[in-house]
Amino acid sequence: MSQVWKDYLEKNKDRFLTEMLNLLRIPSVSAKSEHKADMLKCAEAVKKSMLDAGCDKAEVMVTDGHPAVYGEKISDPTKPTVLVYGHYDVQPAEPLELWTNPPFEPTIVDGKIFARGSADDKGQFYMHIKALEILTKTNSMTTNIKFLIEGEEEVGSPNLGKFVAANKNLLKADVILISDSSMLSMENPSLDTGVRGLSYIEVEVTGPNRDLHSGTYGGAIANPITILAKMIASCLDENNYITIPGFYDDVVLPSPEERALINKAPYDEKEYMGELGVKELLGEKGYTTYERTGIRPTIEVNGIWGGYQGEGAKTVLPSKATAKISARLVPNQSSHKITEKLLDYFQSIAPASVTVKAFEHHGGEPYMTPINSKGYKAAAKAIETTFGKIPIPVRGGGSIPICSILEKELDIKIIFMGFGLDSDNLHSPNEKYNIANYYKGIETIPYFHKYFTEMI
Repeated sequence: MSQVWKDYLEKNKDRFLTEMLNLLRIPSVSAKSEHKADMLKCAEAVKKSMLDAGCDKAEVMVTDGHPAVYGEKISDPTKPTVLVYGHYDVQPAEPLELWTNPPFEPTIVDGKIFARGSADDKGQFYMHIKALEILTKTNSMTTNIKFLIEGEEEVGSPNLGKFVAANKNLLKADVILISDSSMLSMENPSLDTGVRGLSYIEVEVTGPNRDLHSGTYGGAIANPITILAKMIASCLDENNYITIPGFYDDVVLPSPEERALINKAPYDEKEYMGELGVKELLGEKGYTTYERTGIRPTIEVNGIWGGYQGEGAKTVLPSKATAKISARLVPNQSSHKITEKLLDYFQSIAPASVTVKAFEHHGGEPYMTPINSKGYKAAAKAIETTFGKIPIPVRGGGSIPICSILEKELDIKIIFMGFGLDSDNLHSPNEKYNIANYYKGIETIPYFHKYFTEMI
């Protein structure tokens, strides 16, 4: 059957690419209310693509926020069912001035598609829709396939949990398949065995009741920016160990065997630094780069502002300073507990010269999938079939907040089979997705369905 699949892909590859590019042109930014109409437009486009690919039915379904898109192709009720999860919403494109080309006008350069959402996650979930088309048009369905493509992943999936709980029968399946992650490289394919959790807060520090002349008042009153910077700096010690009380209480240390497995992944530190344009790496002492970004919790400042930021100079002592701060969590940590610890910490260390307001944006739990499961084995065999190499198991550094909820509500495991690269500039200007990776994903996914059925 592999040759039939290849022939169909080769015959239709240009159309497959054009369709995905059209999806990328829709600015489906879930975080901004001005894009509400674009969100609905994108949801309708996803629904149409499902029906065109061979779904028996597809619909845009209401949630308490942006809609979700559900589709299904039931080939045989006695066959196993795979639920494909993805998201059609994308990150805000700002700062726009750092994009080489407009973020919602996809541009192909050197075999790479530059556009917001190309890798995260439109280009990746669309692979599954095109894989369905190949399976239906070649009469080679081996599973039933359901789709759940949401519109709020980039804002923490605040309404999907309630939606899933209310639609358990509709979403009933044997395994969940997600392509919203990356692999090491096309030469060294990998499979994520889990994702980290997330705790995301905002901290606002207020000093005087208005912006002040820094010459008149400087040196006599606390500068909120300075205070906020000191508070943030205090979160890490000289070894980049997180100092927030109780932060590590629930962390389970990885075994020597697990650390050895993670560090088998090919890694060239000079190449890594060169790609990022830095001369030195910085992270928690005693851990390698892959460990720091996969199996260890971290805390980072995602945005900080205050005072005058316009052109030229304006010598003010600002009234306020604000920062957005996120922590990535590892298995056994609770996002609720960590959020409480973060909020309490910034409140407790504030000097009397300022007032602090801290609040939660969103969070999500870490997730691990067993590598001895039938789903993981099917994914690994599919990758080996098309890449010619056994994939390396790695821990994903990002977060997919809905994962733990999906498993809890549907009582099934999640398999991560991403085809992006860490160099795809996710959440950054000039996000890209390699066309070769897009086609490779479409080629590989049908094998997952084949092998999963054989293993059930």
